[in-house]
Amino acid sequence: MTNNNTILNLFERWNHAIQTHDPDEVVKLYDENAILLPTLSGQVRHTHDEIKEYFIHFLSKKPVGSINEFNIRIFGNIAINSGIYTFAFEDGSLAQARFTYVYKKIEEINDWIIVEHHSSQLP
Repeated sequence: MTNNNTILNLFERWNHAIQTHDPDEVVKLYDENAILLPTLSGQVRHTHDEIKEYFIHFLSKKPVGSINEFNIRIFGNIAINSGIYTFAFEDGSLAQARFTYVYKKIEEINDWIIVEHHSSQLP
């Protein structure tokens, strides 16, 4: 049975992937048909290639994420985590943003994958 800790750990897996600075490590956490509305870009990303292009730029800043607030809801094989997170970058700057991750459990691999990720910087 899936619980909140399982879903919260998916953020930690994603956060670890961004800290590898390898966009391929991040992109593999996204479904082939995932949509990314990224923090530091106004362009919606619809494909793995577009998502990778965003992360090449984002990862060059050497981000480390931390969750300030989360709200998890689980609906069978769909889970949603939304709230506020903060990114600390290598140059000492910070970006605080609202986030929503939508995950789908893939039974064949008994794992969760990101199908939708929205992140918008706080005004």
